[in-house]
Amino acid sequence: MLSRWNDTEAQSFIEAAEAKGQPAALGLRVYTSRLIGQEPDLVLHGGGNTSVKIMDAEGGPLIHVKGSGWDLGDIEAPGLPAMHLEPLLKTRDIPHMSDEDMVALLRANLLDQSAPTPSIEALLHAYMPHNFVDHTHATASLALADQSDMEPVMHEIYGNRVAFVPYVMPGYSLSHACNDALKQNPDVEGLWLAQHGLFTFADTARGSYELMIEFVTMAEDYLAAHGARVQPPQTNDRDAPEALTEALRQALAAEGSLGEAPCLDFRSTPSIRTYLARENLEDLAQRGTATPDHVIRIKPFSMVLNAEDGAKEITRALSDFAARYKAYFDRNAPHASEEKIMLDPLPRSVLVRGVGLYGLGANEKAAKIAGDLMEQTTRIVNAAEDYKRFTPLAEADLFDMEYWSLEQAKLRK
Repeated sequence: MLSRWNDTEAQSFIEAAEAKGQPAALGLRVYTSRLIGQEPDLVLHGGGNTSVKIMDAEGGPLIHVKGSGWDLGDIEAPGLPAMHLEPLLKTRDIPHMSDEDMVALLRANLLDQSAPTPSIEALLHAYMPHNFVDHTHATASLALADQSDMEPVMHEIYGNRVAFVPYVMPGYSLSHACNDALKQNPDVEGLWLAQHGLFTFADTARGSYELMIEFVTMAEDYLAAHGARVQPPQTNDRDAPEALTEALRQALAAEGSLGEAPCLDFRSTPSIRTYLARENLEDLAQRGTATPDHVIRIKPFSMVLNAEDGAKEITRALSDFAARYKAYFDRNAPHASEEKIMLDPLPRSVLVRGVGLYGLGANEKAAKIAGDLMEQTTRIVNAAEDYKRFTPLAEADLFDMEYWSLEQAKLRK
């Protein structure tokens, strides 16, 4: 992966920020956030997050963190809401806090109460002492992060430059786990989060961004050296099989959870077809998502069809999927700390053996997001399986993420 940093472009973002009365560091934060967001092998559709620490006019420390609803690829300064930093740092001495209390704390310290809610990983960014912090779900890093017993391999790749963090639920607990890892390894330049992604940090925008590019490239090179090269994004064949598409659309509409006109986003690439040709496709389709937040978009597993399937076979497959999803809910909901409301039991991705895949959604945007995430998943899984074994999050952890308390609160309202 190559750095896309350009001095002239960087200066233009500085000048644009200063013309609006904003600090140069915020302009550079917008610039490198966009560089990250416009690279699909780093983040997709609102994934990842970034931050910058600056001083206000009175000399008080502030932190700008990516806000909910913003995409790094086209982010503007309002998408990086500012908070007072000192009250956030005091939470390092508080071992436990609910998600609701954490969000209330973040919002209470916003300079602008009309600003979007900062990322659930805002405290993690706050705890890092560096000015700039970047977080991605890079394809190459996930192909390795989604393996068992990866800590020694991570050290083989990065030496003492990166610290290992076992999987912890994103939010308050993860912030503290990363803070502990940094206290034990204060000189590292990044954090490797098992089954999750990669953090880099530095005192300059360029430094943090180019560390991310360097570390992802090192993961790519390691995989290639072990016969598991990550295939780059490829041109899509969008020529969907008409009969199957129409039969699937009618079956989904009859079920109703995606509305009367569900949207289907079909795609097929060499990497997708390689994935679909794997002998263990049924197993791979059930193992889980490549990184935690994907489960909110594409559910914990996919539905598999054959190209020649008609209405009867599709209806049966949807019924089987719903039964499997309900069983997944029934296994995990009793262990939750609060009562959970089951989401609709429809798939968000359909794999068609030998042909391609569909992303599903109630609208075109949702279907495209599901399709993009599944397309990236096929490239991650191909590399992970070629290396050793794709081993994503355990089911219980996926459930906790899919049924996150704050998302459930929206349903109750």
